[in-house]
Amino acid sequence: MNRNGADLQQAVAALTGPGGEFEIAEQDVLGARVPVFTRREPNLGALLAAAPAPGDREYLVTARRRLTYAEHAELSGAFAGVLAREYGVGRGDRVAVLAANCPEWIVAFWATARIGAVCAAFNAWWTTPEISYALGHARPAVLVVDAERAAKLPPDLDIPVLRLETDLPSRGEAPPEAAVDEDDPAAIVYTSGTSGKPKGVTHSHRNMVATAIYHRLMKAMSAAMDPRQAEPGRWLLSLPLFHIASLHNLAVPRLATGETVVLTEGAFDARGMLELVSRERVTNWTVVPTMASRLAAVDVGSYDLSALKAFGLASAPSSPGLQARLRELIPAARLSLVTSYGLTESCTGATVTNPAALAAHPGTSGSPIPTVSVQVRDDAGAVVPDGVEGEIWLRSQYNMVGYWGDKAATEAVFDADRWMRTGDIGCLREGLLYLTTRRSDLILRGGENVYPLEVERCLDDHEAVVESAVVGLTHADLGQEVGAIVVATSPISPDALRTYAAERLAYYKVPSRWHVMSTPLPRNATGKVSRAALAAYFEEVDA
Repeated sequence: MNRNGADLQQAVAALTGPGGEFEIAEQDVLGARVPVFTRREPNLGALLAAAPAPGDREYLVTARRRLTYAEHAELSGAFAGVLAREYGVGRGDRVAVLAANCPEWIVAFWATARIGAVCAAFNAWWTTPEISYALGHARPAVLVVDAERAAKLPPDLDIPVLRLETDLPSRGEAPPEAAVDEDDPAAIVYTSGTSGKPKGVTHSHRNMVATAIYHRLMKAMSAAMDPRQAEPGRWLLSLPLFHIASLHNLAVPRLATGETVVLTEGAFDARGMLELVSRERVTNWTVVPTMASRLAAVDVGSYDLSALKAFGLASAPSSPGLQARLRELIPAARLSLVTSYGLTESCTGATVTNPAALAAHPGTSGSPIPTVSVQVRDDAGAVVPDGVEGEIWLRSQYNMVGYWGDKAATEAVFDADRWMRTGDIGCLREGLLYLTTRRSDLILRGGENVYPLEVERCLDDHEAVVESAVVGLTHADLGQEVGAIVVATSPISPDALRTYAAERLAYYKVPSRWHVMSTPLPRNATGKVSRAALAAYFEEVDA
């Protein structure tokens, strides 16, 4: 071990050992003994009240607006008061947010947390049928929506609908602090499940506070190695707030560290994003690999990125070639490029690389973060030896409480000791995790999750369709694109099917490559459709 490695280990031991600021010890979490941070806020309201930034420091910044910590505290308190007094929202009630990224989205989240309610983060790309399903599933007391999504709402809503642009108060009395338990739900984040319908991944106050403390620990570790890292940073938020990468791992923890969040708004634009990074002197930036590959296609060197200290990848696997290109193009990436492995259910990245490990082992997803335990198990549930592939299991204080309103699905992923199965296949080698397959059938299109069964069920509802199969196909820019093979009873064109799907599914779920046939789908000996064979078929006929 080199001197820097030894110094880092010493710093970590001092910070997380007995009596340390981030002391770690085992405690009971939902009936299991789990390592936790012993010095922690009891809920998100307390985390908000303890925000260390001075009131005049910027918390939320966009191209059109700047919101200081004091202004945010007033706005979130005023909206919390309105929710509690005018709409009767309280502990355990849901407040759904359906909007594109904006400061008001984050204000609405903190207002909800202050009164012990649960923020249901709806996907801003959903179509009307998808929104209707989520409303019936979460049963919110109030829906907060922006203008564009308001036009997509089902016509028969019987709950109050508040517009982000006009209905959030600018001032008002904040309600009293809510009585909230650590394991009360704080947020519901939707992810497609193998049933084909979105699952409501439920994170508790404990989960989200622990995630924020983990990020505080990372800042403290960086400052211990380099005192300049103690300076407050400016973090770019470029992924949707209805994903854990932005809400749980950026907007919330940056408040806990007293730093500034710079939000992008609108569709991804590489040049516009680089201009924002330059103009706002962004210091920390994380993107999905699809965004990174598009950045690599523009003249990055013509932009002033001198303030950028850290650049990372998240939300999807990345190739060694892309990692190498990023180190060449972005000066900060040469010494700071990292990646991670996690899932919505894990609340944060369960494993993270350090820059040296990623450079030496480009295929790794890193080692477990503090308080996370990782096991790789065989089909019988036995832990496999180092280097042997199996299913990845996680246990931590960050793991979700469960799936909202779905006890059976929750019990299916947790064992008696709160180990959570991921459905992902990989192996551990010398403490580093290597991911082999990301959830058997999951398609990762530009950082968005697409589950084939959901798309298939949509297509199968068409009167001319007998059956369908959806597969992920390699795409140079997006990582994967969606392909569909449809068995039809009568002639129908791919364009007609594409239009049909686009009316019922978010744009990223709509297949871009199609084959329509009249013969049955190929199946294996057990009667299951072989998606690997279908993907190979696409490549063969399109060659």
